[in-house]
Amino acid sequence: MIRVAPSSCSRTGSSSPRDKYQSLRPDRMATRDLAVGVIFLIQTVVGILGNFSLLYHYFFLYFTGCRPRSTDLIVKNLIIANILVLFSTGIHNTMMYFGLYHIISDFGCKIFPYARGVGRGVSIGTTCLLSVFQAITISPRNSRWAVLKGKAAKCIIPSIVLCWVLQILVNIIYPMFLTSSLSNKNITNRKSFSYCSAERHDKTRDSLYAALLSFPDVLFLAFMLWTSGCMVFILYRHKQRMQHILRTNVSSTSSPESRATKTILLLVSTFVCCNTLSTTFHIVLSLFDNPNKLLLNITSGLTLCFPSISPFLLMAREQSIHGLLCQCKEHKVPPSYE
Repeated sequence: MIRVAPSSCSRTGSSSPRDKYQSLRPDRMATRDLAVGVIFLIQTVVGILGNFSLLYHYFFLYFTGCRPRSTDLIVKNLIIANILVLFSTGIHNTMMYFGLYHIISDFGCKIFPYARGVGRGVSIGTTCLLSVFQAITISPRNSRWAVLKGKAAKCIIPSIVLCWVLQILVNIIYPMFLTSSLSNKNITNRKSFSYCSAERHDKTRDSLYAALLSFPDVLFLAFMLWTSGCMVFILYRHKQRMQHILRTNVSSTSSPESRATKTILLLVSTFVCCNTLSTTFHIVLSLFDNPNKLLLNITSGLTLCFPSISPFLLMAREQSIHGLLCQCKEHKVPPSYE
């Protein structure tokens, strides 16, 4: 009995290393969730400030009587798509990781991924559309783009509507298959996505769904690379033309062409990197049976990247191209470069 008493006291008064580790796990998980929530909060705040600043800029131009440009409608549509992504992914994930909101209904599991998918797809498509119309705008009249100059403005609204309709139809997969994990008692045949789950299909069907969702993104990425390459080539030829007209060597760092080229390359590189990684992770996410929380967080973070920083890149690009067009008018460049 004398030996048993100290042994009993030692068990109740102290804990094993395993018990200490188990007790620290909730604290570590809470710290990790807080850190992830802060990252989502920073991305969301930066994105909201950038998009609303760009929207304020266009409202200011409108109320001061400035003549609107043909691409203004595309940029406004891009702002709406970015805000849709920020609200459906950024604010939603931030509130979830701070413990302010959790998805407990089928409606939340259907509407948030659907809004995110539509907004993300429209954002990618609209950015590509903007690049196409700007390439047409700055192209010389003797180029292959010249035929489209008179028709481009009439195609803006139909192109935007087509982009929205395409993404609304493609992303209908999300509300069709996603439901709340709490509303399904039998989850053995379902893929778990944190608070939501989806019906588990065979690999062939999952691959077809992944291809359907990623095909528009890949197509828009290819168009973006092509049009941006055309714009850089047009600006290089234009710079040579201006040097010949002015009989001077324009500085490679201060010329409007160089500034426009840098902003175009910065925008296209950011666009391609963010959306290529985002598309890749979305494909991986759709093919995994039970993706872990880290994969879900990375995918959501990559989805927020371009909508958060694109307004700042677009403002710099718009200013550089506007400066280029002003230079053409100031120096009375021949009609082929108006």
